[in-house]
Amino acid sequence: MQSQDIEEDVVVHGSGLSRGDRRRNERLARLRVLVPPQHAIVGIDLADEKQAIVVTDHDSRVPARKRVRAKAWRLGSVLEWAREVARRHGFADVTVGCEPTGHRWRVLDQLAAGLGMPLVCVQPLLVGRARESEDYTRDKTDDKDAVLIARLVGDLRCYVPERANETWARLRHLGARRERLVAEATANVQQLRDLLECSWPAVVLDRCNGQPERLTRMGLARFLQAVNREVTRWGGRQIWRRIVSAVFTALTDQAGVTAQRAGALERACFVLADWHATKRRLSEVEDRMVEVLDQLELTDLVTSIPGLSAVGAAAILAETGNPTRFDSPRAVVKHAGLCPRENNSGTKEGRAHITRRGRPRLRLAAWRAVWGAHANNPVLTARFQHLTTRAENPLTTGQAHAALAAALLRWLHVIITRRVPWNEQIASGPANLTTAA
Repeated sequence: MQSQDIEEDVVVHGSGLSRGDRRRNERLARLRVLVPPQHAIVGIDLADEKQAIVVTDHDSRVPARKRVRAKAWRLGSVLEWAREVARRHGFADVTVGCEPTGHRWRVLDQLAAGLGMPLVCVQPLLVGRARESEDYTRDKTDDKDAVLIARLVGDLRCYVPERANETWARLRHLGARRERLVAEATANVQQLRDLLECSWPAVVLDRCNGQPERLTRMGLARFLQAVNREVTRWGGRQIWRRIVSAVFTALTDQAGVTAQRAGALERACFVLADWHATKRRLSEVEDRMVEVLDQLELTDLVTSIPGLSAVGAAAILAETGNPTRFDSPRAVVKHAGLCPRENNSGTKEGRAHITRRGRPRLRLAAWRAVWGAHANNPVLTARFQHLTTRAENPLTTGQAHAALAAALLRWLHVIITRRVPWNEQIASGPANLTTAA
């Protein structure tokens, strides 16, 4: 009688596989094609000149291993050796596995493709975790890491790396340079602020020779004209007379450490020139990134999203690569580390946070793009208002911007993979704004 009561209390939820189950099954099926049971696994721990290679079966048994001193582009003969070893032990061929270490894995991928060998990559984080679970220590050697890489490949704890064509590869490199120039320009501004604690016009630094009080001889009218010419040279439109007048008044202000004044102003002049040169280089790189978008015929599609510039979209796509390689929009969000990390167990529901596991520069590019698009995109504006003012579980400003960045990535995936312009009605979702895209 008691067992019957228990059976009556059991409620089965769901009617089949979840969407995540189906996508996981499809991904594992694709990986199994690259790592079939008939193939031996070649695990390679890549380094600059010392490479550790191991040949294993799917149970991590090692029939052969080798250490060589060679650059990555000289490993062709090593791959042929691994194929011969595998065939002697009854395998049809080999699958190569490695960590995505710098540029070396790309060289190895090209060599393996030339020999007709499939190659997959293993996340370094998984290798580190496997190393600790191996013998509960943090013992690390290249030979052990090669075996762990091969074991993870055999367990299909690997992924198919991005193989970009020439155009997408160029966009990736331009995006990396733009990121460095943005950081350099920001550092120049911060250094200038540290030196001056205010923004002095370039006309002051160029002409004062460490003694800004000398410029008072020009008079306010001539000073205004000089500043106006300088603002135009820097790409500005107009000056704010009240600020310029305050700067002119401050020319004779002796506040601060007098002994440091001349040297600090001279150094600030150098920093300002560096910032100007960096902005020129940055503008050139951004023009080239937009040119690549034109070659890919994506400019009109990405700029159909109100508030998203071609440069902002190019910076995001430089980090994602071709979006068609992702199974779903959610996969792009996970790649950026913007996917919510759930914390539920039984009846306990913890607070969710973004995972931050993915490409940090992609997350940063999406975050920057949202700040520009937020005020000019009606869907993002309404979504932000809803998330921060809803009655239950309102989000902070930072959390809401993270949600908007994730929505922006989903939009880009849809409009690029389906080749359709952005649609406000579709992006708005239900009228109650419970979804973002």
